[in-house]
Amino acid sequence: MRVADQRLVPDWLSNPDVMLLRDIATAVLQLAAVDGLDAFTLPYPAGAQRALDALVLRCLCNGARPPSGVPEMMRWARHRPLGSWPLDGLPLGLFEAGDRLVDEHSGQPAQLCHELAVRSHGDSTGRQYDRLVIDEAFRACRDAAAPESYTAFRRLLVEQPVLTAYDWTDISTDLFLDPVRHVIEEIYAPVPPHFRRDGAYLCCRRCLILLHPVDDTGWWCERDQCRSLGAAPHGRELVAADVGEPRQLRKPLRQFVTGPGRAEVALESALRALGLTVEMWPAFDAYDLRITFPDGHVWAVDVKDWAHPAFLGRAAAPVRPEPPYDEACWVVPRFRVRARRDYLDVYAEERPAQAGGLRLLTDDRLIRASRLRLAGERGPSASIAPQSPPGTPDAPPEGPHDDGANDA
Repeated sequence: MRVADQRLVPDWLSNPDVMLLRDIATAVLQLAAVDGLDAFTLPYPAGAQRALDALVLRCLCNGARPPSGVPEMMRWARHRPLGSWPLDGLPLGLFEAGDRLVDEHSGQPAQLCHELAVRSHGDSTGRQYDRLVIDEAFRACRDAAAPESYTAFRRLLVEQPVLTAYDWTDISTDLFLDPVRHVIEEIYAPVPPHFRRDGAYLCCRRCLILLHPVDDTGWWCERDQCRSLGAAPHGRELVAADVGEPRQLRKPLRQFVTGPGRAEVALESALRALGLTVEMWPAFDAYDLRITFPDGHVWAVDVKDWAHPAFLGRAAAPVRPEPPYDEACWVVPRFRVRARRDYLDVYAEERPAQAGGLRLLTDDRLIRASRLRLAGERGPSASIAPQSPPGTPDAPPEGPHDDGANDA
């Protein structure tokens, strides 16, 4: 029997069943990094065996049949929604009905799996790599007194996650990238052969990353947002015989930099179309977008693309104060709120008091607020500052579950 009807208890991160799932999520990522999730070889990583042992014990205590081994535990991760696992102590409402650790169709770790592992152990290996790369690029550009080089580097990771030999030649002559040349040579790796079908690779037209071949003819995009929009549209086809073996960003950078970066540049484009001045990653990435209105009023925006709103809420912190701004908020892609209607409420409930009431808006709602302010509106709908006392859930004028889906 599950715990009493409570959504997210204050100490849910310390809940034993949540901690167990976090260990299993970490094991999934370890196995994916070593063998891929469709090929298990002995000995298993020690973390995977420990996670299995703990899951077996929990199942036996709950009178449920446990998985017979690591392969079956991985089948659970792929085919069983988390809410159906025999873990009676999971807080109600923490996971959605379809939440899985592994994507059922592709067999690749889901973004939720990455977030569980990252949040549980401070930083996963992948997340550490992501930060090391960004920090090294920051250091190199700062030492060269070249903030424009840092911006060019970030844009490269967002707009060119896959490079052919011809692309590689082009960027090798880009003077803006000179301070980070050594970083670029490290982070673009040869593409594994399992991405190739019939001698060719295929890029997603929306995300620009390489698609994963599935079944005999299908293709799968690793980005949640892209899959939410339907089948991945086919973009560049890279025939190895014509363009050579391509290189792609390493997975942690695709996951934590390219993915959110696509949302950032989409916002940049939409806001510039309104006539606003937008600076990307100002002051060496103090925040993501600095938006200046004609009257000099400035908004600071950080874009976050997280699958689980509770983890995002726990991570909430004030936007850095420099370069200065008048108002600040975090922004999440609208599809996250469409997929989980309580996303904004859960974020606000989990947001710590020290975040100062930091608001989370959908991307289209930020654009709507920009339009209203440009039109002369000065009320709450044209503001991105906190609309309620710090530490309490936001109550936007359009209603607590409005994600701006009807906005143009």
